[in-house]
Amino acid sequence: MSKILVVEDESAIRRVLVKILSEENETYQVEEAEDGLRGLEAIKNNDYDLVLCDIKMPKMDGVEVLEAARKIKPEIPFIMISGHGDLDTAVNTMRLGAFDYISKPPDLNRLLTTVRNALDRKELVVENKILKKKVSKNYEMIGDSKEITAIKDIIEKVAPTDARVLITGSNGTGKELVAHWIHEKSPRSSAPFIEVNCAAIPSELIESELFGHVKGAFTSAVKDRAGKFEAANKGTIFLDEIGDMSLSAQAKVLRALQESKISRVGSDKDIKVDVRVIAATNKNLAHEIKEKRFREDLYHRLAVILIKVPALNERRDDIPLLIDYFADKIATDQGIVPKAFSKGAIQLLKGYDWTGNIRELRNVVERLIILGGQEVSEEDVKLFASK
Repeated sequence: MSKILVVEDESAIRRVLVKILSEENETYQVEEAEDGLRGLEAIKNNDYDLVLCDIKMPKMDGVEVLEAARKIKPEIPFIMISGHGDLDTAVNTMRLGAFDYISKPPDLNRLLTTVRNALDRKELVVENKILKKKVSKNYEMIGDSKEITAIKDIIEKVAPTDARVLITGSNGTGKELVAHWIHEKSPRSSAPFIEVNCAAIPSELIESELFGHVKGAFTSAVKDRAGKFEAANKGTIFLDEIGDMSLSAQAKVLRALQESKISRVGSDKDIKVDVRVIAATNKNLAHEIKEKRFREDLYHRLAVILIKVPALNERRDDIPLLIDYFADKIATDQGIVPKAFSKGAIQLLKGYDWTGNIRELRNVVERLIILGGQEVSEEDVKLFASK
């Protein structure tokens, strides 16, 4: 059920809105408030998925309701209802965080489309927040080597800004950790962090995934759908493996960076977005540009700040700390007694050639905890961790 609140002082318009929404979708649970004060009180005491709010109201106008609600429940999308003379104010409310606005008298198709889009975005934001709660503890940057210390120093400087960041490094080095920490330490940390693995999405679907689509844009587009850029509005989008993105999608990303606008697949309507972009790749983008597989103008837009994450072989001093961290985490996750690693075992692991980087080290630690003795020994490493 989607719970919707209609805040409108004109009883006739309020009744029409409630009737339209209730009849449109049986999963809409619609409540009403006849002025701004009662509307804000309802927002404080209930969990709504969407609020439709008039701008001109007695006691407390719609702008005041929006600003107050954003402080206590910033995740609730607002659709503002504007009279003919309120259009400038309605546009301004979008700068204050409103999802969109509709004019009086409401056009039926415009109203329902806007409501569906707002609920879609709310769903994406909520899913992302749940995911963030689950994974934030997993995104610690472990290590005090000079290489990792240098990266932490860069993050401290760049995180408070909106500068775009391009993170490079081999697979398994932890590029996504750097992206998460930039977001966590930024003023956008309370807004969504949306991650897109460009290599995992088929080229024919990447544009729809990033920018959304309208109903009928292609065979399986049975309804309008917001894309990842819209879901990341006011927050951060992390474009992982951007070197695998198609040239046509690169062109659209470039436009989004240049103009802060996107358009859904199958639509000519521009949608303003306020998104910080962090990108990552394991490819040599200079080579990709030379081979005409990556746009040079997009590279320069993305690479305002460059962060190269070193391979594990380049930061061997961090291996003992990483072993301790993974050993404790694996034991906790699996509900088993933690195991210590002998000094000889650690020294042996420090000397390995970690072609799979941190990801490979974690797998080896897990294998040794499961198969090794009460204390993981050199012999255990030779038996179970050899390549």
